[in-house]
Amino acid sequence: MSLRVERLGALLKKDLAEIIQKDYQPDGTFVTITNVRVTPDLSIAKVYLSVFAPGRDEQVVYEFIDEHVPSIRHKLAGKIKNQVRKIPELHFYADDTAEYVNKMETLFKKVEEQPKAPLDDNEEE
Repeated sequence: MSLRVERLGALLKKDLAEIIQKDYQPDGTFVTITNVRVTPDLSIAKVYLSVFAPGRDEQVVYEFIDEHVPSIRHKLAGKIKNQVRKIPELHFYADDTAEYVNKMETLFKKVEEQPKAPLDDNEEE
């Protein structure tokens, strides 16, 4: 990945976090941008979100953000217009890294709890 792509990803992550937390975070929820991946031509930014919404359906928060993509992109343009020629399209995705880690830990625990099989019964003494 080129340095330009990495720098733009970091810039988008910082600025989008400010925009979402200030204007597009429903009350009682906490939205975190975990990663931003930018295409090599800098035209599309895949933004990965983690949502903590106690007592609320997280899907509603993702839908709320998806409905407001044009206005989020407009606010982003105001922040980065002097640093890029074209404002990238924003695609928001749920970050399932935490779920994946929990699933893997559960699988490892199950493997550890299984009884150990004898190594090789054909060994002669």
